[in-house]
Amino acid sequence: MDTLPLASGDAAEPLAPAQLRELYWLMAAVRHLDTAAVAWQRQGIIPGYAPELGQEAAQVGSGFAVDTARDFVFPTYREMGVARTMGVDMVAYMSTHKATWHGGLYNPLESRLAPIQAVVAGSVLHAVGWAHGQTLDGKDGVALSYFGDGASSQGDVHEALNFAAVMKAPVVFFVQNNGWAISVPTERQVAGGSVAARAAGYGMAALQIDGDDVVAVLAATRRAFAHARSGNGPVLIEAMTYRRGPHSTSDDPGRYRSLDEERDGAGPDPLQRFRQQLLADGIADEAFFAAALAAAQAEEEQIRAGIQALGPRPGTEMFDLVFQETTPALQAQAASWREESEHV
Repeated sequence: MDTLPLASGDAAEPLAPAQLRELYWLMAAVRHLDTAAVAWQRQGIIPGYAPELGQEAAQVGSGFAVDTARDFVFPTYREMGVARTMGVDMVAYMSTHKATWHGGLYNPLESRLAPIQAVVAGSVLHAVGWAHGQTLDGKDGVALSYFGDGASSQGDVHEALNFAAVMKAPVVFFVQNNGWAISVPTERQVAGGSVAARAAGYGMAALQIDGDDVVAVLAATRRAFAHARSGNGPVLIEAMTYRRGPHSTSDDPGRYRSLDEERDGAGPDPLQRFRQQLLADGIADEAFFAAALAAAQAEEEQIRAGIQALGPRPGTEMFDLVFQETTPALQAQAASWREESEHV
């Protein structure tokens, strides 16, 4: 499915060998950190995590298209790969998963990545609001909003798509269709089987792409950004991929699918697929892949050490982050807490 005219300019330029190698380097880092995070949860380092095994190409490819000088990304709880690709401090990002501080330690305004959104489809409306603000301010930033095939059935998504289309808001709605809305397969919760097909009802451009091909994902996302940035309105991208593991570390996928079904549905591994492509094209060799793995392992150790070094957050932050204007009684309580903490 492709209802979007081919974009011109840098959106259509082929990737240089160095860029292709960078994409693989990022995918390797994301794969290693993702599997490590699951182990961290089992070890009690973080209380919970939403794995993205198998979705590295969709996340790295789309995140690579973001211009952090002007665009803004609105993630769900499963976009670690996007954060890593955008250059967000990963100790700061992963601190969110310790559930000890509101929104983690990274600065959304500096990183251009909004705080992780645990509410299903919760950030889609935020993205549209920010994008419409760009239009009102005469700026050319584009909002990139992530959600899954399950979230696409939420009413907030309908409101976001409709408003964005009517107002021609510069938004790219990036749907990672990983085949499952927790335990429910796509065919049982998306009428017609395609999220991208719904875009026609809003008069919106849409693309359905191979979400396991990082180069195709990057090209499609660049086209969508060029389309939205030129004042043509929003674009919906449906990246077809597969969730190879559980919905979260508290989920047991064996309750709703067998290992054979998982292997059959997943298809080729996106990391191995890209590796074979780079080898076949002579763009990378075994020494490069070994270096990428070593770098990913070293990075994971550094992030793990950083997370374990994080101390408890002071309770007084509640007064700074929860209340815009505190009452005199709360101000007195905050002063008392700060005084007590100084003597601990």
